[in-house]
Amino acid sequence: RSFDSELKEWNSTRNEISDRRIAFFLWSAPPDKQLLDIAIQNKLRDPKVLEQQVRRMLADPRSKTLVSNFAFQWLRVRDMAALEPDPYTYPSFDGALRTAFRREMELFVESVFREDRSVVDLLAANYTYVNERLAAHYGIPNVRGDNFRRVTLTDPNRYGLLGKGAILMVTAYPNRTSPVLRGSYILESLMGTPPAPPPPNVEAFKENKEGEKPKTIRQIMETHRASPTCNACHGVMDPLGFSLENFDATGRWRDVDGAGKPIDAATQLVDGSKFTGVDGLKGIVLKDKDRFTSAITEKLLMYAVGRNVQYFDGPAIRIIVRDAAKNNYTFATLVEGIVKSKPFQMRSTLPVRNQ
Repeated sequence: RSFDSELKEWNSTRNEISDRRIAFFLWSAPPDKQLLDIAIQNKLRDPKVLEQQVRRMLADPRSKTLVSNFAFQWLRVRDMAALEPDPYTYPSFDGALRTAFRREMELFVESVFREDRSVVDLLAANYTYVNERLAAHYGIPNVRGDNFRRVTLTDPNRYGLLGKGAILMVTAYPNRTSPVLRGSYILESLMGTPPAPPPPNVEAFKENKEGEKPKTIRQIMETHRASPTCNACHGVMDPLGFSLENFDATGRWRDVDGAGKPIDAATQLVDGSKFTGVDGLKGIVLKDKDRFTSAITEKLLMYAVGRNVQYFDGPAIRIIVRDAAKNNYTFATLVEGIVKSKPFQMRSTLPVRNQ
């Protein structure tokens, strides 16, 4: 067949909307009878019908898989199961606290998705879910019992994802914090700009040695960044990570680090922007809401289509974010944008023309 006939066929099939693809995206399960009937009647091509179905499916309890599958993968909450904080450094950590971290994340993210809040609330929301064990770990008073309940936070440092124990735990080592891991996590997961991989034969991080006067993490990292090769990446990552140093490797707030020195959470980005602590970091990330929303949209699109995002997906992502901005970046608006996008609706790829 000629290239023109193949292209014509591709154009005629690329916008077919699969009921199965929608169902597995939103429910991780096959479509129900209502969605099947609408698809058989070819009504999914109607934008209003498509929106109604997306809203209906998001309201269904089966959409909870967007938390346990998508969000937990995006935020790396699953990594927490394999981590074992050093019992000598963090003697209060136990299995009950690990379980509480996971449950808190599940309830918090689900509240943003289910209540169709702005995805910006993932970083800025002034509430969380705790039981007595977790409340004690966070220093939240007047919480009793094993049942989780929604509480309004009075400490801005605990607002949003960056104040959650699960996030702080998966971005640390078993025996200490890591500005590098935390900075890299923020760049990749929350800002959509993953750092470059380390160069080969890079010098290892110099840990404190027994018998020597302990150095703070900041002091050790400053020595590590003295090399121009190392500073190219660490100069970007480390300032972001330093702002979280008040949280130890289990997410507990502290004013003194492992070396017994007062923590200095003030930092400066390569562009000269100065800020202090986790609250200042949230201000930096949310200064450009489109950027943060683009990072979420990219991860959600990857999950929806089952492949890595490519350069040719850029226009679709920008359209989704632009339309979401008109509706305060609500989660349902992002989902609708993805379902309507060309990357999601395309059934086949553009044929390669023989030379």
